[in-house]
Amino acid sequence: MAQVIPFSLFTDFDINLFKSGKHYNLFEKFGSHIVTCEGEKGTYFAVWAPSAKSVSVIGDFNYWNAEEHPLNVRWDSSGIWEGFIPNIGKGSLYKYAIISHNNNIKTEKADPYGTRCEQPPKTASIIWDNSDYKWKDKSWMSYRNEKNGLDKPYAVYEVHLGSWMKNVEENRFLTYTELSETLVAYVKDMNFTHVEFMPIMEYPYDPSWGYQITGYFAPTSRFGTPQEFMGLVDAFHKADIGVILDWVPSHFPSDAHGLGQFDGSCLYEHPDEKKGYHPDWKSLIFNYERPEVRSFLISNAVYWLQNYHIDVLRVDAVASMIYLDYSREDGEWEPNIYGGNENLAAVSFLKECNQAVYSMFDGIQTIAEESTAFTGVTNKVEFGGLGFGMKWMMGWMHDTLNYFKKDPIYRSYHQNDITFSLAYTFSEHFMLPISHDEVVYGKNSVLGRMPGDEWQRFANLRLMLGYMYTHPGTKLLFMGAEFGQYNEWNFLTSLDWNLLEFEPHIHTKAYVKTLNKLYQNTPALYEKGFSQEGFEWISYDDHQNAVMSYIRKGHDQENDLIVVCNFTPNSHKNYDIGLPRKGSLIEVFSSDNEAFGGSGIINSKAIKVEKKTWNNKPFKASITIPPLAITIFKYK
Repeated sequence: MAQVIPFSLFTDFDINLFKSGKHYNLFEKFGSHIVTCEGEKGTYFAVWAPSAKSVSVIGDFNYWNAEEHPLNVRWDSSGIWEGFIPNIGKGSLYKYAIISHNNNIKTEKADPYGTRCEQPPKTASIIWDNSDYKWKDKSWMSYRNEKNGLDKPYAVYEVHLGSWMKNVEENRFLTYTELSETLVAYVKDMNFTHVEFMPIMEYPYDPSWGYQITGYFAPTSRFGTPQEFMGLVDAFHKADIGVILDWVPSHFPSDAHGLGQFDGSCLYEHPDEKKGYHPDWKSLIFNYERPEVRSFLISNAVYWLQNYHIDVLRVDAVASMIYLDYSREDGEWEPNIYGGNENLAAVSFLKECNQAVYSMFDGIQTIAEESTAFTGVTNKVEFGGLGFGMKWMMGWMHDTLNYFKKDPIYRSYHQNDITFSLAYTFSEHFMLPISHDEVVYGKNSVLGRMPGDEWQRFANLRLMLGYMYTHPGTKLLFMGAEFGQYNEWNFLTSLDWNLLEFEPHIHTKAYVKTLNKLYQNTPALYEKGFSQEGFEWISYDDHQNAVMSYIRKGHDQENDLIVVCNFTPNSHKNYDIGLPRKGSLIEVFSSDNEAFGGSGIINSKAIKVEKKTWNNKPFKASITIPPLAITIFKYK
C-alpha cells in the first residue's frame, strides 16, 4: 500500500458553515489541489462521502488500484475524506473508489469539484491548476463593477459552442483559442453587447446540449483547457463584451461516474423520487433541503464568477425547481407543509444563492429562465422576491412567434396577441428571448415560421426583430437568426454560413448589426426598460390595419422615440398618429430600407406636427408607413 500522508487544508475550515449550508467557497478545500507537504510536492484530495466506509484515490499513477491510496475520514463527523499523495501532479487522471456502508455498494466517481475532465466519452477527472492564468481584462472588470446596472443595454447573442462554426476540413469543433478570434470578432462586428454560452460545464452526452452536467467545476474539454476557456472570456472582455453562462442547478444525469448515488446513498439527489427525479429529462434533482448540497451549488456559482470572471449567470429551468407538481400528474407529488405546490426548499435556495452572489460580486447579474407567473422572481429577497436581476419573458416569446406565423390577412383578428405583453411587461425585469428552444423539434427556424413569399418572409423577420428591440426589456437572439438561417438548429452541424453568399441573408445580417447599434446608441431603448415611465402607447387598437404605435422614453425627453409597426403588406400614406408635444418628426430607422432588402418606402423629409387632437394626444402627424415594417422617428 502506497503512502497517503495525513495532510489537511481544513485547519481553518468552519465545519459548521458547511453543515449549515453557508459556506460558499468549498472549491478552495474540496477536490484536488497541487501542494507541497513535508518538502514533497504532490496532490491533496478531499471529498465529501458521509455514507462511505472507505474512499480511495484511483488513477493512472496507481494502475486504478483501490488498495494503493486510501483516504482518511475526518474526526469531526463531517463525512469528509482527505489525504496527500506525493509525487503526482498536473495532468494525472483520477477518480474516487468508494465502498458504502449501504450494502457495501461500490462506486467509482469523478471528482465533484474536479476542475478538468477527460473528453467524453472518457470520464476521469484530471489533476489541474489554472491559477497561473494572467487575466488581461482589468479595464472591463472595473467598468462592469462600477457601471453595469440594469439601465444599460443588453443585446445578447446566444451560442452553442459546438455548432456555431466547425472546422470543416478536419470535421472538428473549433477550440476555445480559435473561438477567441473568430467568435469574438463576429459578436463584436455584429454589435451585440453580451454573449451567452449554453452550458460549457463538462457533460457526457452531446444531445443534451450541455444541460446534463457531470463536471460542475470544469469547462468541457471538448474545446480545450481551462486556461484556454479563460482566454476566451478574456478576449470577449477585451472587446467590451460581457459573458453570460447557462448554469444548471436544477437537475443532473445519473451517469455512473456522476453525482448520483455518489457514496452509495442519495447524497446530492433528493431521496424521495417525487422530489428527486425529473420525469421530463430522466435526470436526478438536487436535494435543496440538504445544507451541504446548497453549499456545493452556491460555491459553484461563486466559482464561475470569481475564477472565470463570468458577468452573468442565466439559471436554467427555474420553474422545474420551484414547483413540486412541475410535469407531474396527481399522485406524483405531495403538497408542502402549507398545502401548496411550491418547493419551499428550492425557493429558499434560490433566494440564498442570489443574495450570496450579489453581495460578493459587483456588477454581476443573474437571469431566471422561469416560464410561469410565479410572483416576484426579480424582486429583491428582502421584499419577498427570489432576487434575480432579470427573467426570460417566455409569454412574449410564444405570443410573438405565434402571431408572426399567421398570414397577415388574419393578423387584424389577433391584434391583442401582439399587444398583450405590454399589459404585464413591467411586473418583472424581463429579457425578451428568441432562444435555442424555439428552433428545434419541428418548430422550424425563426425565418421558416414567417409566411408569404421570400420577400415577405424576410420583411416579417426584420419587423419582428425591430419590434423586439423597441419593446421594453433586454434582448436575446439565438445564433443563426441574425442572418436568417433557413433550417432548424442542429447541434451536430455548423450554422449554414454559406447562406451569406445570397443577398437576403446579407441584408438581414446588416439589419441586425444596425439594429444592435441603434439599440446601444439610443438611451430611450434601455434607460427605462423595466419602468412604466419608459413606455407610452399611441395606438394599439387599429385592428383593421394591424398597425400599432408607441413611444419609448429615456431620462432625456429630447431623445424620445416614436415607433410605428405595420404587420401587413399594405403600405399607408398620410397615416395619422397622435403625439404628446409639438415640433417635427424625422425618420431615424426603417426596416424597409433598401440596404436591408426592403422596398425603400421611407419618410425622407421632416414631418410637421400639427396642433390637433388624435389618439387622445394633443398633437398629430401624418406619416408614410411601409409594408411589413417598423419605422422609428425622433423629434427634430
